[in-house]
Amino acid sequence: MLGAGLQALWSHWRHRPLQLLTMVIGLALATALWSGVQAINAEARASYDQAARALGETQFTQLIPEEGNTIPTETFVALRRAGVLVSPLLEGRLQLDDENYQLVGFDALTAPMGLVPNEAQQQVDIVSFFAPPYQIIANPEDAGRIRGLTDATVIAVDTVSPGVLLTDLYAAQAMLVRGDEVSRLLLLPNQPRNGTPPDLKQLKLVARSPSQGNDISRLTGSFHLNLTAFGLLSFAVGLFIVHGTIGLAFEQRRGLFRTLRALGMPLRMLLVLLMVELLFVSLVAGGAGMVLGYVIASVLLPDVAATLRGLYGAEIDGTLSIRPIWWAAGMAIAVLGTAVAAAGSIAKIIRMPILAPAQPRAWALLSERRMWLQGILVLALLAVALIASQLQGLVAGFALLGGLLLAAALALPIILSLLLFLAQHLARAPIPSWFWADTRQQLPGLSLALMALLLALATNIGVGTMVGSFRTTFLGWLDQRLASELYVNARSNQEAEVLQSYLAPRADAVLPIWNIEARVAGLPAEIYGIIDHATYRDNWPLLEAADSVWQRVASGDGALVNEQLALRENLHPGDSLELPGAWQTIVAGIYSDYGNPNGQVIVGLDALVKRFPDLQRQRFGIRIAPDKARALARTIRDEFGLPAERIIHQAELKSFSVQIFERTFTVTAALNVLTLAVAGFAILTSLLTLSAMRAAQVAPLWAMGLTRRRLALLELLRSSALALMTLVLSIPVGILLAWVLLTVINVEAFGWRLPMRLYPTDWAWLALWSLIAAMLSAAWPAYLLSRKPPAELLKVFANER
Repeated sequence: MLGAGLQALWSHWRHRPLQLLTMVIGLALATALWSGVQAINAEARASYDQAARALGETQFTQLIPEEGNTIPTETFVALRRAGVLVSPLLEGRLQLDDENYQLVGFDALTAPMGLVPNEAQQQVDIVSFFAPPYQIIANPEDAGRIRGLTDATVIAVDTVSPGVLLTDLYAAQAMLVRGDEVSRLLLLPNQPRNGTPPDLKQLKLVARSPSQGNDISRLTGSFHLNLTAFGLLSFAVGLFIVHGTIGLAFEQRRGLFRTLRALGMPLRMLLVLLMVELLFVSLVAGGAGMVLGYVIASVLLPDVAATLRGLYGAEIDGTLSIRPIWWAAGMAIAVLGTAVAAAGSIAKIIRMPILAPAQPRAWALLSERRMWLQGILVLALLAVALIASQLQGLVAGFALLGGLLLAAALALPIILSLLLFLAQHLARAPIPSWFWADTRQQLPGLSLALMALLLALATNIGVGTMVGSFRTTFLGWLDQRLASELYVNARSNQEAEVLQSYLAPRADAVLPIWNIEARVAGLPAEIYGIIDHATYRDNWPLLEAADSVWQRVASGDGALVNEQLALRENLHPGDSLELPGAWQTIVAGIYSDYGNPNGQVIVGLDALVKRFPDLQRQRFGIRIAPDKARALARTIRDEFGLPAERIIHQAELKSFSVQIFERTFTVTAALNVLTLAVAGFAILTSLLTLSAMRAAQVAPLWAMGLTRRRLALLELLRSSALALMTLVLSIPVGILLAWVLLTVINVEAFGWRLPMRLYPTDWAWLALWSLIAAMLSAAWPAYLLSRKPPAELLKVFANER
């Protein structure tokens, strides 16, 4: 009986290969979009972990400076003499041929096991490593780029993270011009039993456990969570196709299930056979989806890498690895998604009496009871969204977003049914009246596809509004922040002092850009010092400000904080702010700082120099007439021999920033397009599966004189009308989605809030493309109807209907 049952169930797919193909493609697309996003996330996290292990962040307790960002070498020496086993690290950005690298200097004699890759230890010559011109250990791709750009011998090691260069501590101090200082100390795990615990407070150090390390992973978590959310949305849209196909197959096989049960097949065996069938299909579709997901991830990974490098300074490998855990998770989500999509149909089989009617039911008409249940579910989801709106955190933000989107999707069939009912009663002629009534009758079969279309359109409108608002705001913000015509970075403080004197009579203004890195409110931050100048008063993008804000900052009586820090610590003008060194000041204003994941504080330059006299003083902004900027840049290069990369034009800096911005949203734009394509495919598959059941509805009209050509045109008009209604309803949903993204998700993920701007022109183009997609989806079923032989239409009247 088992073999006969399998053969009987499979005969349905053998006679309807299009349905089988629809289910396989739908599940493969859903799996591909989800697994592609997860592959990108897994690759990025693996790179973070590899870099963190190389820097000791996840293995060892670290001693970091209580203030500033450096530790004197004398502190390291004092700890070693006291019997405390520590190892120094120096980190900094090294620019070679327009590329920035993270240079890490370590002491090979005290470095703990596991800090340096084993392959590097085998290739390094210990004498050459300690003596000039030293040795640099790098990823093979980076090694190929930097050979010839430095006097050091470059050693290529596969296990070194991209963008990271390892070298001797003293070599790093020389290359970074950092003098006798280190960035942090690694506290080795096996300390002498008779050692005296160090007095960290006296040494002005703070201990950070391994669990608190890996700042990059923590900073980029919100970015990857956003990617995961879009991948999950795409997966859900794809499951609509699978759910619709399985539901149709259930209705079409209702008679077969009844026959098998009547012939003696136990319900348990029937369920096992169906589950085996679904498992087979899910594994085949999941395997195809994983391959397609790998291709999608390979295409999108370079843009993600550029985004993470530009926003967070995080380096990830540009190549994609096939990780077993990724493959297993992708196949598991395909099987789980199929199970979720089939759960409703399986439940119906369990409850179905053996002598249940064999005709398909409930697929042709949306019952009033189902509408009531769906309405109750909509209200429940809106209640979940309302509760989530009162909570804090990114997860609560996505719960709010998910509740609103699912409520809108479930409400769509109810609203469309009411609109079609109204159109039917307003129609005067017989054909239009039939058209609207028949459209309403077909709505249950198309509801899942239309719900997928609503989600795709709303996402497109919402994300498009967010990106457009961000672009407009960001470009205006760039014009305000990058006011200086030239930006110069000297090689040392001494050279900077000479440069400043040289430029004073040749430029309209020389604006120091001096800063320190410190911890404000327990997290990494930057503190900048500025002079009192009209450039800041006229251009700085203040969001909130106290009276006489610039005078307070210049005099050292107040500070400006960026929006990220203000939102995180709930700061407002007039609040007190504690800075490193027991420095108490007042918040004088809050400014926008898009693209910066960290906190930032601006104080008067004199106040900053007074408290931190050893800060780096190498960067300046130069105000000069734009037509004289290039000539002055050439003069500086000729007079001081500064490399071209240390003199940056405003236009070049803006162009670089805009490129980072555009690449930041390449991934979300691609997922938008793919999700919309999946929704279009859902409509196509629903129409194709419904076309086999349309003969009974159209045959009477054909018999009364309507030509097959006209009936086919009505089918095209039906799809266009439903797509247009769905688009109109998706606009408010998309605007609501944009509002949540801008005021909730963006604030929780990145720490800044953006004003919302609407783009009706984009909606018009989206409407055009949606109509084209709907008409293309309906074109083939309409063509099949127009070419249906009259004999098949006449058979309708010969059957019992």
